[in-house]
Amino acid sequence: YDSALARKLGADAYGMKAYVFVSLKTGPTKVTDKVKEDSLFAGHMHNIQRLADEGKLVVAGPFFENSAAYRGLFILNTPSLEEAQKLLETDPTIREKIFEVELSKWYGSAALGEYLPIHTK
Repeated sequence: YDSALARKLGADAYGMKAYVFVSLKTGPTKVTDKVKEDSLFAGHMHNIQRLADEGKLVVAGPFFENSAAYRGLFILNTPSLEEAQKLLETDPTIREKIFEVELSKWYGSAALGEYLPIHTK
């Protein structure tokens, strides 16, 4: 157990901390203009990268096709549902309601975000 690392990562005595788990689901907005759709999804990807660079987003990825209309997930590095909602409002696909979101507090390893520097390699 590395207590200095645990403190740096905001871990509790179990090496864990609170995050917000975000489920992205298909929203009510259907975009038929391909140029607009491409622009919105480019903004979505840019926003994901920005939040990861800021250390606010530790996991993101799409789901395979499924019957529940789930499209993807985020794990946000905040224990606050309010802060998570503000971060999500910076995503154009969420603002335009292409995606709807479900937020849940989640408890996981405080080291989760430590993989991000490796991911960029």
